[in-house]
Amino acid sequence: MRFVIVDPQFDGEPIAERQAVGSEVELFVQHYDPSRPVDPGVLASADALINYRGRHAVSREVLQRSSRCRIVVQGGVGFNTVDIEAAAELGIPVCNVPNYGTSEVADHAIALTLALARGVVAYNDRLRALDDAWHAIGLGSVRRLRGKTFAVVGLGRIGLAAARRAAAFDMKIAFYDPYLPSGTDLATGYRRAASLTELLGDADVVSMHTPLTRETEGLVDRRFVAALKPGAIYVNTSRGRTHDLDALYDGLKSGQLHGVGLDVLPDEPMQRTHKLLREWTDRAPWLEGRMVVTPHAAFFSPPGLDDLRRIACETAYLYLAKNELRDCVNLAMLKHRR
Repeated sequence: MRFVIVDPQFDGEPIAERQAVGSEVELFVQHYDPSRPVDPGVLASADALINYRGRHAVSREVLQRSSRCRIVVQGGVGFNTVDIEAAAELGIPVCNVPNYGTSEVADHAIALTLALARGVVAYNDRLRALDDAWHAIGLGSVRRLRGKTFAVVGLGRIGLAAARRAAAFDMKIAFYDPYLPSGTDLATGYRRAASLTELLGDADVVSMHTPLTRETEGLVDRRFVAALKPGAIYVNTSRGRTHDLDALYDGLKSGQLHGVGLDVLPDEPMQRTHKLLREWTDRAPWLEGRMVVTPHAAFFSPPGLDDLRRIACETAYLYLAKNELRDCVNLAMLKHRR
């Protein structure tokens, strides 16, 4: 068997992958180079294609070139850069790796919340720049979290983990997720909002935990921001194209949004041409303590990355060697085709 690993989250040799699948699998690693696409001959030789970052799209054309490929594994949770319908038409299952990084992303969502509510980054920046900044009074962005409502959009694995962490800070938990069965609120003890508008109207902090789909792309627009409880904090550790930067800018400017914590952006790596990112870069005084940006790093920890690499290869190997299919995201399409 030959596994082609494209745009991996590591440099050097595929040591973790080799430990996961043993010597019977040949591993070919293709690092990202925007000027040089993956060699068609390499694609044609792959029994399994393991794709990591979204910079390399697994399009219909890529799948057609991968004439031997019997499985595609997206090395991560989001799979919006893989044409899962085309894969199903070709009889190729597409799997993701949902069981890694849950703790890390949930921790990161809470870290962004705390950084904004407690002024952590703003205090740090003041002390670095000013000798007379050794005081706590005057930073208007600081808030108390106890008793406030932590609102989760999408109570899946990560959303639930983030909610549990927020509850430990004595926050009230509410959620909106139309795809969860009735009784989820009873099982968790969290309040279920009947609509997104209802959830936003009660939110002191709203944390996004949704995949990128036709339904969620651009979800956080001006109407979303207008529906928020005035002075809310918005945190997104899921997908950058779920929010509109213009809407966030206007919300911050008007005070409708108290703060914004972003681990994801609509265009990555960061494009500083947008007015919000430009003014954040220039340390505009009106944004002090009100905006924190991290480089799509919520998923990362060394153990978490090891889990991702190992599970991605194991998923491909188990299917090819034992016909064991797990975490297949286009299973219904494959069944319909058959």
